[in-house]
Amino acid sequence: MEMEPIIVIGEGGHSKVIQDIILAMGRYQMTAILDDKYQEVHERNGIVYGPISAVSDMISRNEEAKLIIAIGNNHIRAEIIKRIQVKDERFATLIHPSAVISPSARIGEGTVVMPNCVVNAHAEIGKHVIINTGAIVEHDNCIGDYAHISPNATLTGNVVVGEGTHIGASATVIPGIKVGKWSVIGAGSTVIRDIPDFKKAVGCPTRLLN
Repeated sequence: MEMEPIIVIGEGGHSKVIQDIILAMGRYQMTAILDDKYQEVHERNGIVYGPISAVSDMISRNEEAKLIIAIGNNHIRAEIIKRIQVKDERFATLIHPSAVISPSARIGEGTVVMPNCVVNAHAEIGKHVIINTGAIVEHDNCIGDYAHISPNATLTGNVVVGEGTHIGASATVIPGIKVGKWSVIGAGSTVIRDIPDFKKAVGCPTRLLN
């Protein structure tokens, strides 16, 4: 099977994990890695490196190439999407082979599901979301665009996570809870009540910090 070309945007630690997922999937061939630490376009070992601004030229020359934003910061992912102005269908959805995904789950473009995750029945995950290593997204969850569900976090049934929100490592959200957009839940926290938009919450049970 001929592999599809993919352009990776970002070359930090999060990108290293995403590159491993690309290799594990066996579907895509990395053709370029773009990061603003590069000032000029150059090629090394068959991969093109350059600034993010080079993406427009690259996708215009290769209409089949997919994209993935391999940056862990939710705000920066959202900013890059606005900056590069690329249609949703150009973004790949990456799912590690070890992840368990219900056939009734829906996962948006640009989202990455990392090793050993579980996404259960009728979960809806938006665009450019990170479901990090070992996270559990239970039935009927709804996760907004640009959210990040950190390693080993557990979202039990019927949880709503707003756009851009970060659920910390090993945090637990009990059933039926709504966590507002662009909020942060601290690592190891237990969320037993709704969290408003643009808030930080920590602890067991959580308390608001702002």
